[in-house]
Amino acid sequence: MQPLEVETPRISLIIPAYNEAELLPRLLDSVDTARAAYGGTVEVIVADNASTDETAEIALQRGCRVARVEKRSIAAARNGGAAAARGEIVAFTDADGRIHPRTFLALDAAVASGRIVAGATGGHFERWSPGLVATFVLFAPLALATGFDVGVVYTRRADFEAIGGYDESLLYAEDVAFLLALRRHGKSTGRRLARPWGARTIVSTRKFDRWGDWHFFTRMPAVGWRLLRDPGSVADFAREYWYHPER
Repeated sequence: MQPLEVETPRISLIIPAYNEAELLPRLLDSVDTARAAYGGTVEVIVADNASTDETAEIALQRGCRVARVEKRSIAAARNGGAAAARGEIVAFTDADGRIHPRTFLALDAAVASGRIVAGATGGHFERWSPGLVATFVLFAPLALATGFDVGVVYTRRADFEAIGGYDESLLYAEDVAFLLALRRHGKSTGRRLARPWGARTIVSTRKFDRWGDWHFFTRMPAVGWRLLRDPGSVADFAREYWYHPER
């Protein structure tokens, strides 16, 4: 008997997740909507980053593939998910957000153009307040000018492999370093970073809920000054801000 052929997916969506049993179903609902609108083949891989809750079980129940990644690092989780991916396009999104219904249509069109090496869809907060508006106004021009944006990050799997994936030595800003490496890589073939318009994600405000809506203005300047005086404390800050169990 000949083995059944498994259709190669066009897109692999990778979701790094640490103890995301509460919010993961909400994201997967939005993924299901986007898959239905797309009509093409999409595989969903949850990169379970040493969770101690039911994250992996929920992912399996929802038809996702699960890649267990023991190293507690967002870069390692993304790389671990990408290592299991079979799609021509690899895309990455956070487990606590929600993707736009047109996401896969937009990513496919961007890559198919042949002019784009990578990019991110952009996003908007799940709620608004004066502090969140001020934060958005602070960072939005930088994202538009550089292409280093939030949302669903995407590239061809071949380009991901060409730059070696995410830098696992970085505890934070690994996404910026990733897109910077892809921008440099794309220049050799005349391709650029680009945001696919009309597919912005809904971005979680979990960190603002924990640290305060104005924390980029009230806390971060002092943190930045402390890190300048004591660079060795960067790792401690990163673990508290990005890897705290109650993040």
